[in-house]
Amino acid sequence: MSLRPVLLHAVRDRGAVVLGLAIVFPIVLTAVMLVVQASLWWYADQVALTALREGVDAGRELGATADAGDGRVAEFLGRFGRLAQLDSVDHAGSDDEVQKMTVTVRPQSVLPFFDGLRITETLSAPRERFVPQGAQP
Repeated sequence: MSLRPVLLHAVRDRGAVVLGLAIVFPIVLTAVMLVVQASLWWYADQVALTALREGVDAGRELGATADAGDGRVAEFLGRFGRLAQLDSVDHAGSDDEVQKMTVTVRPQSVLPFFDGLRITETLSAPRERFVPQGAQP
């Protein structure tokens, strides 16, 4: 048995692992970054929903104004910085009996082409009102 064929085979395979990693590594890195981006999007969605609940609760109190809910939403989202930036707050559909709010936030982006994502959540709740004892609601 000669060592010559084994040495020629080893010389021809030199760099194969490096080339394989050079092809696979960007794909793996992109997949990991997509998971991170999806996690940031989910987190911002949960933050937006919680801020919306806070805002609706503040705005539905007896004698509260729409600004009370807006202030609570802005204050709550301010704690999270760039993770969930407030884009807009809307009160379309609110009246004397129902407090309805729509909050739109921008989640943080770690990948290009994902910086245009917007998350919109809508919630409504009945406004508090005074009902004298014994009266029909």
